[in-house]
Amino acid sequence: MSRSRPVHFQFLAWAAALGVHVAVQAAPADDLATLMDDYWAWVLAENPVLATQVGVRDYDDALPDVSLEGEDRREEAAREFLTRLDAIPEESLGGEDKTNRKVLRRLLAEAIEANQFGQRTMLFTTYSGWHQQFANLANDVPLATNADFESYTARLKRYPELNDAAMRVSDVGIAEGHTLPCAVLDGFETTISGVITDDAHDSRFFAPFLRPRPVAVTASDFERFAAEARATIETTLNPAYQKHLDWYLSQYRPACRAEVGISAQPGGAEYYAFRIRQSTTTALDAAAIHALGLAEVARIRAEMEQVARSAGFASRAAFVAELRTNPKYYVETPEALMQATARELKRIDGLMPTLFGRLPRLPYGIREIPAEIAPGTTTAYYNQGAPEVGLSGTYYVNTSKLDQRPLWEIPALSLHEAVPGHHHQIALQQELELPEFRKYVAQFTAFVEGWGLYAERLGIEMGIYDTPEKEMGRLSYEMWRACRLVV
Repeated sequence: MSRSRPVHFQFLAWAAALGVHVAVQAAPADDLATLMDDYWAWVLAENPVLATQVGVRDYDDALPDVSLEGEDRREEAAREFLTRLDAIPEESLGGEDKTNRKVLRRLLAEAIEANQFGQRTMLFTTYSGWHQQFANLANDVPLATNADFESYTARLKRYPELNDAAMRVSDVGIAEGHTLPCAVLDGFETTISGVITDDAHDSRFFAPFLRPRPVAVTASDFERFAAEARATIETTLNPAYQKHLDWYLSQYRPACRAEVGISAQPGGAEYYAFRIRQSTTTALDAAAIHALGLAEVARIRAEMEQVARSAGFASRAAFVAELRTNPKYYVETPEALMQATARELKRIDGLMPTLFGRLPRLPYGIREIPAEIAPGTTTAYYNQGAPEVGLSGTYYVNTSKLDQRPLWEIPALSLHEAVPGHHHQIALQQELELPEFRKYVAQFTAFVEGWGLYAERLGIEMGIYDTPEKEMGRLSYEMWRACRLVV
């Protein structure tokens, strides 16, 4: 990482040129710079796929260590970094380095605290899990050279190690009472079974070989990599996913919890309080957030009533009934939904320079959420890209349950997930003059999702909500989040 050095380094250079030997102690800013460099190198070693994404190719055949031993080892390392950081007095640093110190300290302290809870054994949710994260590997790493494909196929072969380790950790969670509630697990098994294919060519892992061959890869090498991937899918990946499926159905699903709230788990109340602090970066407790949610629900409901009357309806309920049942607000095919989304996005793209003087260099694309997870996941989500290796950001759209994907929600959803929402904010963060860990690791939920909500409201200034239906779509997303606060 290249960083500018303070003036006293110029003095040392002059002194050396004059033959003068000067004994000095490293300045606090230099200590912090070294620490941040060391921390970033450690992050990449512990997150080898991230390393590949940002162009560091030292760990190209590796996958992360998800074992509890790995977690304990990372906690120990975090404690050592924190000791070094606390030895650097905050008051001795300049403004930007004070911020860097505070951000790094929060990351380290939260990592240490998180490892004290039994919930560390909960490695998946209905939104995310090791099996789906790995199934998306072809979209998360560069695939343009022989080295890229060698890395990709090597990682495919190593998946059983990751899978077995994750199941061992989850077995501990089962034994200790740290499992997901039964209420959210209906159909979850399809997120595992859906990755298994009878024909390797239909596998998500084979998708890179159905794309045009990269110019830097010869035809013979491309076919060699494809054959290697086919064999790995058939002999390694499909059996690993089947093993996961069998374990889930026989061991995990029967151990799910009847209680919905995490507070019913051992240590759950304390963990819940920790997650509130971690996610909100505030000192608010659950009761205060609940009250805030109730107030927001009342505010948004009143605005919905006004919009409904402006649309000629007697009440919010009457307008909502119209919005939910009139077929003109819905499409009949996934492609039609993707086309409607793409059109709205290009309209927003054209308005971005009216509000922002700096736009990210990195573009974004849109993809359908994989079919095996779509029915049980959210309406849309964003995956960050990596400008260093040419990976664009991606806005994933849920094209299942089309009777629940109204056209009037597309504007608010797109403003939030793409631009000026998650893509704009995260892609710019990656381009700023910041320490590397702040570009890729320091992404606080309160800020990222807060910016997404702000981006939805920018749609008002952009003139995006030009019908009562679209305005109600914006308010419905605000209401959704307010209800989350209540819960």
